[in-house]
Amino acid sequence: MYQDKNLVCKDCGNEFVFTAGEQEFYSLKGFQNEPTRCKECRELRKSRLSDSSGRKREMYDAVCANCGAETKVPFKPHLEKPVYCSACFANHR
Repeated sequence: MYQDKNLVCKDCGNEFVFTAGEQEFYSLKGFQNEPTRCKECRELRKSRLSDSSGRKREMYDAVCANCGAETKVPFKPHLEKPVYCSACFANHR
């Protein structure tokens, strides 16, 4: 069974807990590496997703061609090409 582990964030150097539940989730998803960043640094890194000019990436509203769910995509959708939500996109790969 899984047990909580203390890890050190490679960005801020703070210790964080890699919980048993998170370990089980990683295992179910097939992830082989433990996280290297704490939750705060992961969120900060995600928020910094930007294009080469340093601006925050613009997101566009779209409707999934498979399930009809509203979603956001990092490109301007064209009517002639289908757009999928992340769940449907993962199933189409």
